[in-house]
Amino acid sequence: VEYLVCANTPIDTLDELKKSIETLNKTGEACKKAGINFCYHNHDMEFKEVEGQMPYHMMLSQTGADTVKMELDLCWVTKAGVDAVDLFKQHPGRFPLWHVKDLDKEKQGPLPVGEGIVDFKKIFANAKTAGMKHFFVEHDMPKDAFASITSSYNYLTKTLGV
Repeated sequence: VEYLVCANTPIDTLDELKKSIETLNKTGEACKKAGINFCYHNHDMEFKEVEGQMPYHMMLSQTGADTVKMELDLCWVTKAGVDAVDLFKQHPGRFPLWHVKDLDKEKQGPLPVGEGIVDFKKIFANAKTAGMKHFFVEHDMPKDAFASITSSYNYLTKTLGV
C-alpha cells in the first residue's frame, strides 16, 4: 500500500475541526512510520467557513507537510471557487493525488473530463508544482459510465497528452 486516504472528517464546528486536524496529524505520523503516504481528500465543504475559519486552509497550515498530503478533487475545489493552481503555489509538493472530474457551468454536478468548467490545461501545466504523482478520473453517478470514461480518456490523451 503506497497511500492511505481519508475521504471525510467532522468539521461542522471549530472544535470538530481542531480534533480532526489532531487526528490527521496522528494518522500522518503513524503512516509515515509504516512507510505509507497519508492524504486527505476534499469536497467543497472544506472551503466553507466554520466560525470564521476556512477548514482546508487550517488543514494545510496545521498539519505536517511531510506527513499529511492532499488528494485534491478538482471538481469540488472548482465548485468552491478556489483556484487549484493557487493552492499548488502556496503549498508546493503537497498534492500527490488528484481526482480528475469536471463540473457543469451551474456548479451543480460532475461531467466527463473536458466537458465542463474546470481548467484542466492550467491545472495539468502545474502538476510538477503540485507534486502530482497519480490522478484518478472520476464521474459520480454518470448516466452512461462507459461513455463518460471514453470521453474523459479522449480529452486527457488528445487534448492534454497525458
